[in-house]
Amino acid sequence: MKTLVIIPSRLSATRLPGKPLLKINGLSIISHVFKRAVEAKIGEVVVAAEDQEIIDDVHQNGGKAILTNKNHKTGTDRVYEVIDKFSSSGIDLVMNIQGDEPMLNIEDIKNLNNQMIKNKSNLGTLASKISNKSFLDNENIVKVTTRYSLDSLNFPEALSFMRKKPKSEKNVYHHMGIYCYQIEILKRFVSLSQSINEKKERLEQLRALDNDIKINVALAKESSIGVDTREDYLAIKKIMEYKSK
Repeated sequence: MKTLVIIPSRLSATRLPGKPLLKINGLSIISHVFKRAVEAKIGEVVVAAEDQEIIDDVHQNGGKAILTNKNHKTGTDRVYEVIDKFSSSGIDLVMNIQGDEPMLNIEDIKNLNNQMIKNKSNLGTLASKISNKSFLDNENIVKVTTRYSLDSLNFPEALSFMRKKPKSEKNVYHHMGIYCYQIEILKRFVSLSQSINEKKERLEQLRALDNDIKINVALAKESSIGVDTREDYLAIKKIMEYKSK
């Protein structure tokens, strides 16, 4: 099975404009993510960006990047534009990694890819155990409920994704924004209209569930912290700079 890893990125994030190019240990956030994806050794890695500045930064750091249309509604649409450029190269799986998680665990990337191949799943994602109960109330942290409890070997179906506190705490996990698609499922997904639940919850993955596309969930070794705010950036910067000493 051949996997292509695509990292969508743009400068115009509402809460922290310019975040892909913020530096940690002298390297931009987007180039840290690219480097981690390459180290996972599951396939070719490409950044899909709407800004030339991101393209230039990735190229300067030895990476591969493709300039995409600025008018995409979602990161998945941006990913699909890149797929079109690779359509003749026999790709089976497409992994979409968020460009704002510079601490993403390399073993988790490998595990998701392996589970997709082993289980012949249509669409897979990652989630981690919730160690801090305050996560349940935090609407910036997306939760996923699964058919049965996650362990390091299984790959159960997701039942739902939500921002609000779930009614039950049974089989609830912290969802991480990384997806792996069979290429035909990705093509189908981007052809579908945004669903009512997707718009209401601002969660793209609900479009899949609303259209009977099953999503399987692998257990991540640790929660990856995304950079959404300046506070997130400063916290992650501190951790990564400390680890590099």
